[in-house]
Amino acid sequence: MTENPKSSSDCAFGSSERPSKIAKKSECSGDEAEAEAEEEEESQQQPPESGIASRPMNQNPRAQRYLLAIEYIGTRFSGSQKQPNFRTVVGVLEEAFHKFIGQPVSVFCSSRTDAGVHALSNVCHVDVERISKRKPGEVLAPHEPQVVRRAVNHFLQKSEGDISIIDVRCVPADFHARYRARERTYFYRLFSGPEPLSTFEKERAWHVTEELNLVSMQEACKVLVGHHDFSSFRASGCQANSPIRTLDELNVSEVVSSPDFPSMVERRVESTNGVTDLGFGMRKKHRCLVVTARARSFLYHQVRLLVGVLKSVGTGELTSTDAFILMHLPSFFLASLTFHAFIPF
Repeated sequence: MTENPKSSSDCAFGSSERPSKIAKKSECSGDEAEAEAEEEEESQQQPPESGIASRPMNQNPRAQRYLLAIEYIGTRFSGSQKQPNFRTVVGVLEEAFHKFIGQPVSVFCSSRTDAGVHALSNVCHVDVERISKRKPGEVLAPHEPQVVRRAVNHFLQKSEGDISIIDVRCVPADFHARYRARERTYFYRLFSGPEPLSTFEKERAWHVTEELNLVSMQEACKVLVGHHDFSSFRASGCQANSPIRTLDELNVSEVVSSPDFPSMVERRVESTNGVTDLGFGMRKKHRCLVVTARARSFLYHQVRLLVGVLKSVGTGELTSTDAFILMHLPSFFLASLTFHAFIPF
């Protein structure tokens, strides 16, 4: 799975010019042990622009707060939140910033992802105080955003090279990447077909050997999307105060399974029995269905369970009516339908 949170910085701040100087904070981690994609956002009940002033502002007025958009391949990460003795997204970012500015920082992500989860654009914030290396104690003007991006990426690429910063901008001291997030979008790729999954797609897609009925899955999406009590679609470890969520978008679409590398000659010839012969060394492609789920916040394992139900509808194990009924059943009835541990791209 991939995720792509969208923050409210674009509408809240018309200019990306840096304010004078600004600085820091912390966040508790969820259950990062399983290889999966959902996060739990317990305190997302207030409107995007409310409640910020009541949260503690930066304790260091001389530091600048930066908003970061990052992408990463989650295969070798034990989740996003910092954990002792484990390689995590936040831990790697903080280490790169430390090498850049020579002092420790704290990074806070808008979305918490579990082990193996990939991100197209996860948003974080960090506070950086620029101290002169020639005159220790002297505070200099904040770095330009493009300088931060280039410098931190330099150190990130010296590591595993599986994470990079794709955008940086300056934000006010009271901006919080998690609480200002307006929406979060998750993508799941399901490859349908009996052929073994390509090596290039391992840990980037869920391989379903059965044929998937796209129309039936789309019908089920219409039942599940909207404002509902999603008690049946939350894990037992969910700590959210309320199971009520608004699922703004849930759809399934068919896309090209993987990029084609053009060859000099398409080696497709009709065999004598009428079956298409792909030619030696040519792999038969799977159908690729992408499930998109978008909401301001999700319950713990909510999207995983939704995708599990959609897959079961696609294979004929369930119907759209069953999906509606499942919405009103206790979550343990869904245990056998839970989405696979393989994480789509």
